[in-house]
Parts: sequence; structure tokens; C-alpha cells
Amino acid sequence: MDEHGTKKHLDWWAVGLWASQLILAAIFLYAGFMKLGRSPEGLAELGWTWAMDLPLPFIRFIGAMEILGAVGIILPAASRILPWLTPLAAAGMAFVQISAIILHGARGETAETVWFNLTLLALAAFVLWGRLSKRPVSPRT
Repeated sequence: MDEHGTKKHLDWWAVGLWASQLILAAIFLYAGFMKLGRSPEGLAELGWTWAMDLPLPFIRFIGAMEILGAVGIILPAASRILPWLTPLAAAGMAFVQISAIILHGARGETAETVWFNLTLLALAAFVLWGRLSKRPVSPRT
């Protein structure tokens, strides 16, 4: 109940957006730290065989960007400091997933990966749309 005695309802849009943001952050943090901390051979042992064909600095760059994206999809909205960075992080995550689909498609790996990449793309698109139009986060005043 609020201060006027009116029953408050749970905002399912906000719950769905925060859940999506947390899922994306967890997955991108994991992937980013793996790309920063493992050798291409170590990544290939995880089943990420594409890592054997890309330059190590590029793999490290992707890892760093994924970690920044994970921070950007949570921290600005949670702190309400520069919350416009959250949809920007979601757009970056969508771009990473589109790039991954293209990479895996070129390598003939879509049967193993496309479902996961499309799921992450859908979550990122949902957060992008939701934080721009359905439930934007207001900046701290």
C-alpha cells in the first residue's frame, strides 16, 4: 500500500527488464573474463574453437568490451547516473550477437550456437526497447 492506502501492483515490465539486464550482465561478464584470462587453446577447450582462428589482441578486445557492456547494462540504471548508457550497452550487446551470428555462420557453426546468440540478441533488444520507451530510468536529480 502507498501513503494514500492504495494497493500497489508489481511492475512486471520493470521486473522483466531488470531480470534481462542481470542475465545479460552475468553471461557477458563470464564470456569477457574467459576471453581475457584464457589462451585461444583454453577457449577452444571450452568449445570456442573460433578463438584459434582470431588474433589474440582481438579476442582480448572483445573480452574487455563484453565486461564494459556488462557493467554498462547494470550500473548506470541502478545508480541513475547517466542512465542513457544502459540502452547504449544493450545496443552494443545486440551488435556483438549479430557479429557472433555472422562469424559462426561463416564457419558453419550455427547449429551449435545460433539459438544462444538469438536468445541473447532478443534479450538485448528487449532491454534496448524497454529502457528507451517502456520503462526508461530517470537520471538522479
